[in-house]
Amino acid sequence: MAHLTHSERDLIESGLRNHDSFKEIARKVGKSPSSISREVLKHRVESNKGAFGRVTNRCVHRRKCDRMGICNLKCSRRCSACAKCNSVCPHYEEDICAKLSQPPYVCNGCKDEHQCVLRKKYYYHDNAETAYRHQLREARTGATLTEEERRVLGKQLESGLERGQSIHHMMVSRKDEFQVCERSVYRYINQGLFSQHPGRAELPKAPGMRPRRKKGRELKIDSKCRIGRSLEDFEQYCHQHHNPSVVEMDSVIGNRGGKVLLTLNFNNCTFLLVFIRDSNNSQSVIDLFNHLEQLLGTDVFKRLFPVILTDNGSEFSNPEALEKSCLSKGRRTRIFYCDPYSSWQKGHVENNHENLRKIFPKGVSLNRFSPEQIQLAVSHLNSFARASLNNIPAISLFEQLYGKRILQKLGIKLIPHDEICLTPQLFD
Repeated sequence: MAHLTHSERDLIESGLRNHDSFKEIARKVGKSPSSISREVLKHRVESNKGAFGRVTNRCVHRRKCDRMGICNLKCSRRCSACAKCNSVCPHYEEDICAKLSQPPYVCNGCKDEHQCVLRKKYYYHDNAETAYRHQLREARTGATLTEEERRVLGKQLESGLERGQSIHHMMVSRKDEFQVCERSVYRYINQGLFSQHPGRAELPKAPGMRPRRKKGRELKIDSKCRIGRSLEDFEQYCHQHHNPSVVEMDSVIGNRGGKVLLTLNFNNCTFLLVFIRDSNNSQSVIDLFNHLEQLLGTDVFKRLFPVILTDNGSEFSNPEALEKSCLSKGRRTRIFYCDPYSSWQKGHVENNHENLRKIFPKGVSLNRFSPEQIQLAVSHLNSFARASLNNIPAISLFEQLYGKRILQKLGIKLIPHDEICLTPQLFD
């Protein structure tokens, strides 16, 4: 069945506004009622809109609540008539409109919409068309292997190789366990997608091939991980939380298959943190986040990294694990993604990479560098005077905002201005 067009989505929005049923809308659009229902559920958007002249209190207990002064001890109003108490009351439970769980699932055309203070959901044809085009574009990008699929496939192959079995034997005798063909397995091994096992040298017999002059295929990103974490969600979150401190995250690659750098740029002071990882997969980033939380403590971690904006690399494809605290099991940060192929949307960290590349030029292997050498490079990088910061080093601004103790834990120190070196000669 053909996909919905922009004009057909416009008819759906008009029908919802006119109180038409899904059956009536489906007849106008020429689709089945179930297709219209799925379209509305999939592309409805949440709205924080309140009601004119009414207090936006969404607590389920608001009609029976007699508490006072939760948000301010001097406040003489009952909390049930105060919008601020929702964010600080320990007994707050959000009241969800029951109408959103039944057709038409949105507030378009609802007769009570103008006086309802509960959180709303709307269907807009322009938003739906944009989301559809975005999903269609992403479905055609990347390889056919996610980070989790790579891990499972690597374990399946490793178990057979340890017993001297060939790839062909495993694929034939255990064909129900594999979701890819034999040729794809060889291609993934040649591209180095398995960081440890299996490697080409470990295969009992592999046909020799001349290396192709072409970029190896990267892992596919599971598009579901970006639901609620898009750039639009990021901008909306920053607006609702009064522009919190944002940290931009990225990777810097050395030689393919070798060690990789993870960079974290603090936009409020242009301070750059850099960490070295043995391989460029999602588990290495998760392990690094857990190490930082254990080193700094959960409260300090939340203060340093309240919001993180990153790109669509496979190493960042497990946001739930990055957001979840390894100590308290609660949320320690929020991860958002730029649009695909839009590195300019995190321009702060990209600009700082230019300075980092002065020390680690492109094409230079990172395998010989230790974490202590990376800390030294970061100290030099953050200690030079910047015109954009009124000739103040980024490390000085970071210390004013977060304190010297955090810098000491991270192993970063201010380098005297006459000793700063931003070239590879730093390690000679």
